[in-house]
Amino acid sequence: MLTRYILPVSALAVIVSVASLSRAPLVAQQASPSATAKTWNLKTPDGQIDLEGVWDFSTITPLERPSELAGRDTFSNDEEAAAFERDENRRQNRDLIDPKKGSAQYLPGSVIPYNEFWFERGDKVVGSKRTSLIVEPADGRIPTLTPAAQARVDAVAAAARDEQLGTVKADSWDDRSLVDRCILGLNAGPPMTPGAYNNHVQILQTAGYVALMTEMVHDVRVIPMDGRPHLAANLRQYKGDSRGRWEGRTLVVETTNFRRETSLRGSSAKTHLVERFTRMDADRLLYEFRVDDPTTWTRPWAASVPMRRISEPIYEYACHEGNYAMPNILSGARAQDRELAAQQTEK
Repeated sequence: MLTRYILPVSALAVIVSVASLSRAPLVAQQASPSATAKTWNLKTPDGQIDLEGVWDFSTITPLERPSELAGRDTFSNDEEAAAFERDENRRQNRDLIDPKKGSAQYLPGSVIPYNEFWFERGDKVVGSKRTSLIVEPADGRIPTLTPAAQARVDAVAAAARDEQLGTVKADSWDDRSLVDRCILGLNAGPPMTPGAYNNHVQILQTAGYVALMTEMVHDVRVIPMDGRPHLAANLRQYKGDSRGRWEGRTLVVETTNFRRETSLRGSSAKTHLVERFTRMDADRLLYEFRVDDPTTWTRPWAASVPMRRISEPIYEYACHEGNYAMPNILSGARAQDRELAAQQTEK
């Protein structure tokens, strides 16, 4: 695998905009664990189901169901799925996008920082041929924002706008998003969602902890498994406070205490996330997550993402160390300031 992951994620982020949980698994996209239980029983030395390894969650299946596929949970047959793969791979191919004309993805005049060589988004739909990774609600779409959440999103957008220059505000690094600052990754979550590249996570287990190391932003989430309570409500973290437990063959991770929004657009610090990791066999892992934030969405929603085991290691993604976008953004803004000041002096 070619490692093209030491690029600053913030450059791409400029143009790429992406409760209680029942003890029964979410709607699965693969065969149930019982179907493979006879062939997969590997456990860790302390008796846990072995989830260790590097897992690839890339796919061309979108998180949300496209409008042209409304009302259809799955593709009708292999031919239809193959046609979607062909058309979608062509639509997303950066080498075929004219930055001067723009496209459905980019506004006219926008900058396309990388060509197709740097992308690894996945080129196949999931094995179940679902038309969306979202399995709840039934329409395969993220629920509508509440009026309060929409107002919050609009206010954030307005605050980030430099009306004088007609550009996105960049007085300091504090004006930039968490993605621009390499604090949160585009697809690293939590929850993890397939993205343009870096769709890998390494799972490590010990007797008292499970660690999730995501390739995007090279972040490690350490999850206690000893039954300890969540942090006090006033202690908040960017990726929240995760606690794990086993429900049969499934690792369940519950995360609360977010400091502010997650990697999900519009989410708030009150997000309640439950993730489920179920090993299907030697090479397949089913990742499911359910998001509940009544201050943001009108109802909870859930997604199901199949992962496959790969033999390659994860290499460091030095997002902050290689984040040339940040000084470039700020220096560009200062150049605009000087230009505006010069124009006003001339007047």
